[in-house]
Amino acid sequence: MEEFKYKIKVFYEDTDAGGVVYYANYLKFFERARTEAITEIGLSNRKLLDKFGVLIIVKSCNIDYKKPAKLEDQLEIKSIISSISNSSFKMKQNVFRDDELLTSSEIHLVVVDKNGKPTRIPDELKQKIIIN
Repeated sequence: MEEFKYKIKVFYEDTDAGGVVYYANYLKFFERARTEAITEIGLSNRKLLDKFGVLIIVKSCNIDYKKPAKLEDQLEIKSIISSISNSSFKMKQNVFRDDELLTSSEIHLVVVDKNGKPTRIPDELKQKIIIN
């Protein structure tokens, strides 16, 4: 998977009393971008569950808030796989306003079975997300 780009507008509900994006909402932005990235490669969270019996969950995340996003900003989230193993992968996700980097993150994602136990990444998914 090459870098995936996802655009989002900051709504009132995304902000705190000062009109700045509330820090926890970046996690929602990242989740939306990851979900759309999976759709872009012809899969979905529902397909992964129904076809392979797996889910992708967040194991950990490291977020660096550099500059605030504000009400009605047009943002772009750029996501790319930075490493992959048998049952997990890491994704770098960065938020930009125009060319200005606002927030950077590294999210560690794990593929789990229906019981929540780590399991191998299905071949179809791995082939589509493998780093080129």
